[in-house]
Amino acid sequence: MKISDILKNKEVTLSFEVFPPKTSDRMEAVLKATEEIAALKPDFMSVTYGAGGGTSQYTAEIAGKLQKQYNTTVIPHLTCVSSTKDHVRKMISVYKESGLENIMALRGDIPQGGAPHQDYTHAIELIRDIRETAPEICVGAACYPEGHVEAESRDVDLVHLKEKVDAGVDFLTTQLFFDNNIFYHFLYRARDIGIRVPIIAGIMPITNAVQVKRSVEMSGTIVPERFLAMVDRFGHNPDAMKQAGIIYASEQIIDLFSHGVRYIHVYTMNKPEIAAGIQASLSHILG
Repeated sequence: MKISDILKNKEVTLSFEVFPPKTSDRMEAVLKATEEIAALKPDFMSVTYGAGGGTSQYTAEIAGKLQKQYNTTVIPHLTCVSSTKDHVRKMISVYKESGLENIMALRGDIPQGGAPHQDYTHAIELIRDIRETAPEICVGAACYPEGHVEAESRDVDLVHLKEKVDAGVDFLTTQLFFDNNIFYHFLYRARDIGIRVPIIAGIMPITNAVQVKRSVEMSGTIVPERFLAMVDRFGHNPDAMKQAGIIYASEQIIDLFSHGVRYIHVYTMNKPEIAAGIQASLSHILG
């Protein structure tokens, strides 16, 4: 099923992201975790894609199994910055042959020393290639409520986002954020500039103190005092921190739903217990 149809027909949605292993010896453990998450019956799942296509084989395998064995709608990621056009077209073909109807089109992180190939510079180029190669595919793309870390400014970043949408994006999913007011402001600005596609709020449950530093470094997101206080109080206790992180993320989601936001995507970090905890806390809201 196309995710655009799910978003059109459901009042609210809850979806989960998983990631493939970097090496084959971890495949069994990752498959077990992703299957447990699929068993929760989310509205759809996304499967990430390593920089330069390093995990492309595993991404395709996991996505195909989840869709075939669990009847789960899946959107595999596809990054382009270190890929050739031939590789991208091959992956689009692989996804289609697996019966996948959705692709998350991303630039990907530029590796140290620069990209080894020069076929792609920005995600918009990948979006155009998907539209040309497989116009029937539902295309998702990323957006950044606080602006991309490499952007000249938030306004410039928003203009580029509008260009991506105009190139053929069916929906957007945000980078993680911890302050909902930042998302609400971004949503207003996006609508004001003419972006009309569905925007899914991306939520990252932080369940250990190490994640905080890593997440902030990667995304540049603002961390509220309330969040820092939670980490200071419970960060030394793994069980308490996990529970607190699930509660914080659940409260974020409840507030988003309360303000009319309809779509939530949870970055699960391949942890079924976190996905289950959030789903359980929202059980009566989701219906």
